Amino acid sequence: MSALIWLLIALPLAAGAALAVTGTRLNRQAPALGVLVSVVTLGLAVAAASTRPSSSVPLFAGIQAGLAVDGLSAVMVITVAAVTTAVLVFSAGEFGEDENRGRFFGLTLLFAGSMLVTVTATTLPLLLMSWELMGATSWALIGYWWRDPERARAADTAFLTTRTADLGLYLAAGAAMAGGAATLSLDALAYTVSPWLHLVTAGIVVAALGKSAQLPFSFWLSRAMQGPSPVSALLHSATMVAAGAYLLLRLHPLLAATGWAGPVVAWTGAVTALILGVVAVAQRDLKQLLAASTASQIGFMVLAAGSGGVAGGTFQLVAHAAVKSGLFLAAGAWLTALGTKQLPSLRGAARTHRLVGACFTVGALTLAGLPPLSLWWAKDDVLASARAESTGLYLVGLAAAAVAAVYSVKALWFVTRPIPEDPQAGYDTERPGTRRIPATSAAPLLVLAGAAAVLGVLALPGPAAWLRDLLGVPGVPGEPSPKAWELGLSATVTFAAAGMSWWRPLSPRTLVPPAVVRWAGGWLHLERTAHTVVVRPVMATARALAVFDDRVVDGAVRHVARGGLALALQVRRVDDSGMDAAVEAVGRGGLAAARQARRLDDGGIDAAVGAVASGTRSMGRWARRPQTGLLHQYYAQAAVGFCVLVLIVLLVR
Repeated sequence: MSALIWLLIALPLAAGAALAVTGTRLNRQAPALGVLVSVVTLGLAVAAASTRPSSSVPLFAGIQAGLAVDGLSAVMVITVAAVTTAVLVFSAGEFGEDENRGRFFGLTLLFAGSMLVTVTATTLPLLLMSWELMGATSWALIGYWWRDPERARAADTAFLTTRTADLGLYLAAGAAMAGGAATLSLDALAYTVSPWLHLVTAGIVVAALGKSAQLPFSFWLSRAMQGPSPVSALLHSATMVAAGAYLLLRLHPLLAATGWAGPVVAWTGAVTALILGVVAVAQRDLKQLLAASTASQIGFMVLAAGSGGVAGGTFQLVAHAAVKSGLFLAAGAWLTALGTKQLPSLRGAARTHRLVGACFTVGALTLAGLPPLSLWWAKDDVLASARAESTGLYLVGLAAAAVAAVYSVKALWFVTRPIPEDPQAGYDTERPGTRRIPATSAAPLLVLAGAAAVLGVLALPGPAAWLRDLLGVPGVPGEPSPKAWELGLSATVTFAAAGMSWWRPLSPRTLVPPAVVRWAGGWLHLERTAHTVVVRPVMATARALAVFDDRVVDGAVRHVARGGLALALQVRRVDDSGMDAAVEAVGRGGLAAARQARRLDDGGIDAAVGAVASGTRSMGRWARRPQTGLLHQYYAQAAVGFCVLVLIVLLVR
């Protein structure tokens, strides 16, 4: 059984790494290979959800790398694998052969594999590893068109913002070790001793809120819209932004153990759902509207985690994954075909491309929370938990649900208007449109639209009880269910808001001051605020430290160096005036001795050698003279020599 869970995560990770490395070398085969791997992964996810495998291997001394598929992660592995498959099928027709399809499909599988590890990890070290890989691959996917500087900066902004919040996980790990949770098991974090328990909780909460684009981190989601539409559909529906909400739902016992974390998380989610809903209403760009609505809808999941609605939050997460991925893919299909994502330019787009329009309509109505579609049921489950926690939370959540109906119907109103007399005038403002929808787009859009519509059955009494039993988490008591009057009130508020937005689509400028509209349309100027509050002070501090280093640290080093140089000069002077004089005297004496030795050598030894050589040369010259070559002279010389020898013999005797 343990082999199944390792295969579930190893397949997309290994295949994704291989495709990403091969790049354009498998450009034609990459879509088919990517879809095949995602389909097999979906099959493995279904098998794992049915059999609930688990495994644990040693990672460090006393710390395990644990994986398990339980009730909550069983739902998540199927959701992640299903959305990944739909996105990759859609992407097969979205990217031409001039694109690096191997890199795109490989990075997408790597991202999906890291998300699967995230939702099945049972220990904090393994969660940290997958969390980091998820952040790195999301950066690469958002900046897929990296040759465009604006897109590259958007990827950097998204990465750095979430990365800053991710440091909370490291804080949590360190505090857990200090607080006695030596195994770093996620289930053991709630039993960390105080005050380390509060540091663990704070770190987890910050990391989760940052990853899920909750206030004040929401602005990175706007910048992430610079990535390809399939990336938006994957990252901002069931995976990256949902990872933070999933972590809070998983660790609800930890939130409850502190006393303060639950209310903080719940109120953060409720306020984000309301304010980011207002931001969505103010958008004129369809992808920006969907991005703001994502942060708003994730706010309901965070609200559920803080108020103890684990089942309701999970239901919201699954339904939203189907809805939002379908809406993003529809927006991407229109962007490819018409070259624009501006709502005024998309008038009549649903009539021009009817299949995409029908799927977008189902998704938009579901996102609006209209009964009996899935997000209505999910939203009421969340609101029931909020009401049990606080009436204020319930009212803020209900107001956020009304705003959700407004922004959803606003988008639907534009795309379903009659086709203008000259629709081409607004097209091709962002990229050249192809005027056609790829054939591969139909299947994923239809599947996701159908899922968005029918997932509401999970809120019926029988399926709802099954889902609650499936997602039972130790330490979480029975969750409240919405009462009949709550369902009626929610439906009334939603229909009223949707009707007002449809029949009287007034400009926000006619209802609120223009400054407020600009504030909401600019995502509350959160990015500018982050630059003012964080980036500029950090850069100013860095410049001040650089000046300190140049003028103080380096100045001290230069001062010491000057002192050393002065000392060296003094030593040199002493050397020149004393030691060098002595050396010079010794040198003069040696030179005089050398001269005397030279005279002796020249006048004595060399003279004797010269005399011997001169004599030898003279003797040689005299010896060469008899050598004339004349035979009679040789005879005469021999006779003379013989006579000399005779005389010597006679005289010696």
